[in-house]
Order: sequence, then C-alpha cells, then structure tokens
Amino acid sequence: MSESPNVLFIITDDQGYGDLSCMGAKDLRTPHLDALAQRGALLTSFYSNSPVCSPSRAALLSGRYPGNAGVRSIIEGHRMATGLPSSVPTAGSLFRDAGYRTFFTGKWHLGLAPDCRPEAHGFDRWFGFLAGCIDYFSHIFYWGINRGQPGNDPTHDLWENGREAWRNGEYATDVITQKTLEFLTESIDADEPFFGYVGYNAPHYPMHAPKRYLDRFSNLPPERRIMAAMISAMDDGIGEITDLLSRRGQLDNTLIMFLSDNGPSRETRNWLDGGTNPYYGGSTGELRGHKFSLFEGGIRVPGIVSWPAGLPGGQCLNAPVAAFDLLPTALEACGLKPNKGFDGISLLPLLQHGEALTKRDLCWEQEGQTALRHGPWKIVLNGQLVENDRPVEPVFLCNLESDPSESLNVLSSHPELARELELRALAWRQGIEERWQREWLPLKVGTTAKP
Repeated sequence: MSESPNVLFIITDDQGYGDLSCMGAKDLRTPHLDALAQRGALLTSFYSNSPVCSPSRAALLSGRYPGNAGVRSIIEGHRMATGLPSSVPTAGSLFRDAGYRTFFTGKWHLGLAPDCRPEAHGFDRWFGFLAGCIDYFSHIFYWGINRGQPGNDPTHDLWENGREAWRNGEYATDVITQKTLEFLTESIDADEPFFGYVGYNAPHYPMHAPKRYLDRFSNLPPERRIMAAMISAMDDGIGEITDLLSRRGQLDNTLIMFLSDNGPSRETRNWLDGGTNPYYGGSTGELRGHKFSLFEGGIRVPGIVSWPAGLPGGQCLNAPVAAFDLLPTALEACGLKPNKGFDGISLLPLLQHGEALTKRDLCWEQEGQTALRHGPWKIVLNGQLVENDRPVEPVFLCNLESDPSESLNVLSSHPELARELELRALAWRQGIEERWQREWLPLKVGTTAKP
C-alpha cells in the first residue's frame, strides 16, 4: 500500500449530539466509536453546516457552505430529481484526480438524475441508495406516497454502480458495512491509497433494528430502545471497518473522520404508528432544538477525527469547527492542494499541534432562519425550535461558553453586539441568496422545500 494516507469519511443520519457514550450517553454504548475518539480527537464543538441532511452532505463533500454548493434544502427522492451539480468539485473527484481509488456506500441524498449521482462526482465504485430514506429491510423509498403527484409511488432504491441491487430482507446497516469492507479489501489488495465515503442511514427513520440489537437494550423505553439498537448496529459496523484496517496494517495510516449530518429528528413518522406525538428518542444532551432548527441541538453534532500516524490520540478539543472543514483538512493531510472554492479551512494545525485556528464566523441558514457564531457568541434570527412553527424570537443572542443550552436571550444587555452580529449574518445570507439566484436556481435543483 502506498505511503499516502488513506481517507474515510463516515457520516450517520439524524444522530444527536448526546448519542455516543464518549459524548456522555449513559443508556447506550458505542465502544468502537469511543475507541476511534481515543485514538484521535473528540471534537465537542463540531457543527454540521445545515440542520437537514442534503445540504449538510453537500457541505461535507464540497468544503463549501451548502448554498455555495448548490444545495440548500432536502433533495426530492423520485428518480428524476436533480441535486448536487456535477460542476461542483467534491471529495470524490478531487481524490480521484489525485490518483486515489474512490468509493461510496450508503445514503447519497444528493440527487438521482444522472448528472448528480455518485459516479458524476468522482466515485469509481458505489453501493447504496439515492433518496433520503429507505425501509431497512425491503430498501423501498416510501416518503411522500399518497400525495397524488408523479414520482411519489413507493420506489425500490438500492443500487450498485448505477444498476439496481436487490438485497430484500437484509438489514441496510449490515449491507452498508459489508460493501464497505468489500471495497476496502479491493483497495488494499490493489496497493493503492483510497478515499471512501460511508453514509450510514442509521438512526434515521423508519426505526428498524434486528432483534439481536434490541435485546441489548431491553431495559429502555420503546422510543429510546430502538434508537440505541440502531446506533449500536452502526457502531458494530464501524468496529468491523476499523478491525479490517487493523488486520491489513492500514489503520494507523488511515485518516477517519466521523460525524452526524444534523441533530435528532422529532418527526412523528419515527413512531410508525400513524400518530401525531413528537418523537424524542434521540438526544441532544443539554442542547436546545432538534433537526430543522438552528439552535444548537439541530446543528451541533458528534465529531471525531482519527489518524494514529499523523495525529496525537486522546484529544478533546472544544474549538468551533464544521463539516466543511473536513475536506480541506484531508487534502492537506495527504499533501494535496486545497480547492480555491472552499469555505472551510484545514484543521491540521489544531489537530496536530493544538494551534488556534484563524478567527472566523460560522454561519447557517434554513428557510427563514439564519444563524452566526462569532467566538463564544451566537445569534439566531427567526430561530425555530419546531419546524413550521413560529420563531421563538426574532433575534436571539447568547454566549455559548456560559450558556451552551441557549436558555437565556441576552439581547437586551448586549444590543450593540447583537446588531453587529445581526448585520454580519444578514450580509452572509445575502451573498448566499445572490449566488443562488445567479448560478444555481437556473439549474432547477430538485428540492422539497423553498430555500
């Protein structure tokens, strides 16, 4: 195997900030992810770049804010849906062009039209599904049925290298792991460096898990039991991946970056009972908000970086960083030039030497909401705790160092700072809007929600 580092991005789906045992969870166990963190760095102020899945994945793969990558909301799931434009350089294309073998497994959710699929973004091999969610055993996409619109019938959605793959009855998390192991073995046998993007759909609804995992958590209430079981199955899969890398002598020289795409879902469809009660099986720890919200619970997520050959282990870092930083970091670690279009920055100085990062704002948008973090300060404009509900307050200001749960709006005591941060947030949002209108909207990107 080449001396160039291998790279693995591993992303989970709707996994909350508090849903790892190394992040403080007491009622579930994630020993393999805990071990990954111990070999590297646990990032306790790690953010997704969106509180929903398609934009957050676009940011991860492009190193850009979602709006600068052409994806601002949830991509449709029918087979004609467009998504991430092929003109956007991604981790797949950048590593492929640098001579890496590239593969993708799991959830894509960045478009089903030919120009948006994994092979259009530099992935030599791929296996997974293209919409936002599937039944874990039949691999059928059900979301949106009974709405009387074209393309909303139940649709089989499992593919390998562009051809439908039928694995009926096999648990999706296990199949994603198996295909990842297969692609890893091929890469190692070829003696070439690899970049892999592994997208587990756990613990996104529908809430499915085999009995062997449910039995591990028989003491928990139903909503928490199924969540723990799904996360445990995913953690076991990651354990199989790291075990293979270890046995083949590649673990030390593989840069593994783990994250969740956004906070936990409170959507009623998690229950699978047709009811209307919000679902609270996922945990944000003490953070406020859930998926769809720009309060911390919607965007602050688990983050781990491990590279034993290149980074000291046992680190716990609290610097605010985000998913779009991972691609610039990986490229620098591999001695490759960063892309000029990046909004993210390399975290290597922080990860390798504990150096302070360049001061910057981190910004987010979700429909009518806008947020900005500036040092310890965070401002949320029209922030919602519940999707489609009224904003909590038009302007919400807090200091995350003293109030990480965003429990108190200190706008009245810091009016000048609030106004400054509000103007910064609005200026950033205006730039996103202008580029969207000029560059991306003419492409008719297929989203289910207005930007």
